Amino acid sequence: MRNALRQRPPCRPLTALGGVLLLLAVLPAVADIYAFADAEGVVHYSNVPADRSYELVLESPPEPTAGSGEASLRIPLALINRRAAAYEHIILEAAAANEIEPELLRAVISVESAFNPRAVSRTGARGLMQLMPQTARRYGVRDSFDPSQNIHGGARYLRFLVDRFENNLELVVAAYNAGENAVERYGRSIPPYRETRQYVPRVMNLYHAFNEPVGTN
Repeated sequence: MRNALRQRPPCRPLTALGGVLLLLAVLPAVADIYAFADAEGVVHYSNVPADRSYELVLESPPEPTAGSGEASLRIPLALINRRAAAYEHIILEAAAANEIEPELLRAVISVESAFNPRAVSRTGARGLMQLMPQTARRYGVRDSFDPSQNIHGGARYLRFLVDRFENNLELVVAAYNAGENAVERYGRSIPPYRETRQYVPRVMNLYHAFNEPVGTN
């Protein structure tokens, strides 16, 4: 839905802080804000620019685009482990092919989809590793609901992230959730998104648990 607000003169440049702060009170909490001044000097603000007259005056922080992993919170770990067994051969194959740890793959899949190959997130991420459509295309995945294609595509993406962030797995996991550009934008640190700040420790805890020798607690 479009939201617009008109501000009468006198006015200063379109980036005037007062007008932007006023607009924040009436527009959605997460929205890019655009503005333009008409011939009468009236400044028009909107979160949906109607034409090229509008200029971006306030950019909202990008939100994470990967799956939130909410499904795994509602499923017992024992059930997740039983589901995981059906895909263990694919996980081991994809991990070996991309020289990453199978424990990392298991942890990401556990949080992303709880090993549900038909999972679809609210943002459109699909399959076991919750690949966004653009990520699937980037790594040659034609059918994100195919477990083998999905896991191999996700493993290739993780390999890329491991190389980019020099094996810093917390940043790798953060980038998987929020995007590598977000991690770079925040100075190669975990972006300040609530979802990502919750996602990283969940994946890392599982990663460390999967790495524990059998029979230890």
